[in-house]
Amino acid sequence: MTQPLWQKSGVQIDAKIMQFLAGDDVLLDREFFLHDITASKAHVEGLAHIGVVSADEAMALKRELDALAGDFRSGAFVLDDRYEDGHSAIEARLTERLGDAGRRVHTGRSRNDQILVATRLWLKEQLATLQAHCRAIAQVCLDRAAQPAVPLPGYTHLQRAVVSSTAMWFAGFAEGFIDNALRAQQTSTWIDANPLGTAAGYGVNLKLDREHTTQVLGFARMQISPVYAQLSRGKFEMAVLEAIASALLDLRRLAWDLSLFTTAEFNFVKLPGEYTTGSSIMPNKRNPDVVELLRASYASVAAARTEIEQLLSLPSGYQRDLQFSKGSLFHGCRHGLAALELVPDLLARMEWNERAMRAAIEPAMYATDVAIEQAAAGVPFRDAYRAAAETAASAGQGRTPESSLAARVSPGAGHDLRLDELRGRLRALDD
Repeated sequence: MTQPLWQKSGVQIDAKIMQFLAGDDVLLDREFFLHDITASKAHVEGLAHIGVVSADEAMALKRELDALAGDFRSGAFVLDDRYEDGHSAIEARLTERLGDAGRRVHTGRSRNDQILVATRLWLKEQLATLQAHCRAIAQVCLDRAAQPAVPLPGYTHLQRAVVSSTAMWFAGFAEGFIDNALRAQQTSTWIDANPLGTAAGYGVNLKLDREHTTQVLGFARMQISPVYAQLSRGKFEMAVLEAIASALLDLRRLAWDLSLFTTAEFNFVKLPGEYTTGSSIMPNKRNPDVVELLRASYASVAAARTEIEQLLSLPSGYQRDLQFSKGSLFHGCRHGLAALELVPDLLARMEWNERAMRAAIEPAMYATDVAIEQAAAGVPFRDAYRAAAETAASAGQGRTPESSLAARVSPGAGHDLRLDELRGRLRALDD
């Protein structure tokens, strides 16, 4: 491992202590390394603007930073335990190639400043990916909701309740994922603030060109207060995980439906073969393992958010505790987004078993229609309700699932899905 910048003369570094301090930083920083390099280039330009490095030094530093990024992408440079973390690796490489100019790249920054801006850039990418996945899911749901509706039992309390349809099922999840895409967009706007140049939370005695770094890094605004830059670390990360978790909550309920609908007892849905696996001991069955792991994915993201939340019981200012938030953030985002990425294809290719769904619609499921019709004709609803309950077994006489859905004219219901309005909301996310 390279000698730490902060090492004091006469103090022996204990390998076990250093390993504990470094933790998994080198491994985790591989995820953020290119963003750290991008931010370092912006910082070099800012230093050149105030005369800390010369124009020639700035050009050389940016050239070497680009070369390092290329070597990292190709595998020619490996971020490993020779380094304490990604930041020290950047400085070591620049010092090796450029001497004192390389050593000056750290001027006015702390390691906390570096990881704060690198992860902030990374978080914006994660939210863009989240929005893309949610929009793709919503689009598939809208497309399938527009197909001819097939009657589907509607359940409350896990009991057969009323006549529903495949179109209503898909439309519900379409609107949910449109909202999830909107939340990703709004969260991205909220966190789009540049912390570069806030050092360890109190600024530095240099007139850093933070306006330039904000612009060149593509941030919407500068995070002005160095103190708030520290206060936002963890809070912004939690917000991103919450946006992912919001989508996964809808996915969990969707996956629960599919888990039930694929059982022999329901037999409403057939999954594409790639989304099932064989039993390791029971040769007669296929298991909906993908659906079950999609259902479980919320737990990983919720756990990541909780771990970060527990780290934030701190006074203001930077505390080393926050180092542990990197692992939670990486694993939560990676797992949540990987789960969502699988959903559009699954929904596009799953097949409904119309015969089984129609067979599951029983006469009593029309009782609500009977009660509402009587109430609309002037019968007090309590009386209509009781009469419908007493004759529930014969409520389906002369009725069909199609007639029930056609009569469901309340906005958003079976006869008035308002898919065009939902499509408009999805398109509006581009504005």
